[in-house]
Parts: sequence; C-alpha cells; structure tokens
Amino acid sequence: MRTNQTNCQQVSCKLCEDNLELGFDFTMAFQPIIDCSAKNIFGYEALVRGPNNESAYSVISQVNDDNRYTFDQLCRVKAISLAAKLALPSILSINFLPNAIYQPERCIKTTLAAAQKYNFPVKQIMFEFTEVEQVEDTAHIKRVVEYYQSLGFITATDDFGSGYSGLNLLADFQSNIIKLDMELVRDIHLDKARQTIVSHCIAMFEELNITPLAEGIECIEEYQWLRSAGVSLMQGYLFARPGFECLPEVDFSLLN
Repeated sequence: MRTNQTNCQQVSCKLCEDNLELGFDFTMAFQPIIDCSAKNIFGYEALVRGPNNESAYSVISQVNDDNRYTFDQLCRVKAISLAAKLALPSILSINFLPNAIYQPERCIKTTLAAAQKYNFPVKQIMFEFTEVEQVEDTAHIKRVVEYYQSLGFITATDDFGSGYSGLNLLADFQSNIIKLDMELVRDIHLDKARQTIVSHCIAMFEELNITPLAEGIECIEEYQWLRSAGVSLMQGYLFARPGFECLPEVDFSLLN
C-alpha cells in the first residue's frame, strides 16, 4: 500500500510540473464575500465555470483521478490570472481538494509562480478546502493547511456542518476562517435548532480564534439574525450572484 501511494505521489507531482493539458477548457466566475461590519467587500470566491458560462458541474464532471492534480493546479493559475486582469483589490478565495496535494512544498510552486507572473500579492490569496469524501489522513491535511499559513496564505474550511467537514477536522487543526454551510443557515431566523447549533459554533470559533463566514445567504432575515449573532463575513445571492469573468457590484444599502 505504501509503495502504491508513493508512486501516486510521484506521478501527481510530475503532472503538476509538466502542466499538462486537460483536454477541456474552463474559466471562473467570482462571487463577493461581504464584511458586513465594515460594509465593504472582504474578497471574491473564484468558482469554476465552463468557457461559455456552463455550470460548475459540467466542468467538474470531467475531472477524474488521472487529471485531478493538473486540474487543481490550472484552477489556481486561472483564478489568479483573471483576478489580476480584473484588478481585484481584495482577497481572492480559491477552492482546492487536499487529496490533490501530495507534497505541499512542491505543489505550491505553480501557485507562487502564477502570483509572481501576474503580479498578484500572495497575502491576498485565501485557500478554502472541502472534503466530499471521508478524510483518512488528517495529519496530511493539517500539514497542507499549516504550510500554506506559513507562506502567508489565508486558509478556510468550506461547508462546515455538511459531509465530512466537521468537528473531527476542527479538533486536529484550525484554519483562519470557517464557512458555515448554507444548509445550517437556511431559514435560520425561523429555526430554533439551527439557531442553537450556529450560536454554539460561533462561540467555539471565537475561543479558537477562528473567523466565521456564513455562506448561502438569500434573504434579509437570515442576514439580520446572523448579524445579531456576531457574524460579520457573509456570502450569498442576497448580496450578489457570481459574475462570469467579472467582479459583481454589491448594493450595501440593504445593510442599513
């Protein structure tokens, strides 16, 4: 088993270095992340799209074990190059799967090279990870996250409260930001159970020096309840839908 894993690591890192073609094209949309306390834009999340604004699924469905590593690397380059072209002035949030990284010291080279090439500050990059499959090697993910933090990247845990992104990971390592899954905040103003769960999560994050970010906000009532609970960072259709290869504007008057 160890030999197979080592061989897989060697192949994946070779793919990263060779920057092989995927055989399909993709681009990015950008959705703003709002700092509701400061009433400004904290950053933008880069969301994969087809070249003609096709859904993320149309792209991700073409990703498999053979091209996962190359796809991960090219997503970073595409996000950084577009952000630089659009003169993104704030944080750029890039999604990644930890399983696509076997040697963080080597696999980060493409990202650093892209940031240098396009003159995009490393301190403006946030990496958010999510696990759609069960995490068996939390030590590896901890190493990736802590290594990224040591380089000056902001780190975030996506979809907290869904799938396998939960307390077991939080006990092993702490990212700078945790994104509360949209299913936890949906109609939270009407749901006592969700209110209790999210309130305790916020208190727990505060003790661990982690910033909460609520995603999937769709109505003003959800926003108002979360603000009253102490959440400042939010993201969702209430503020702006993802903009295809552009930075959507936000109407901050709704925050008054």
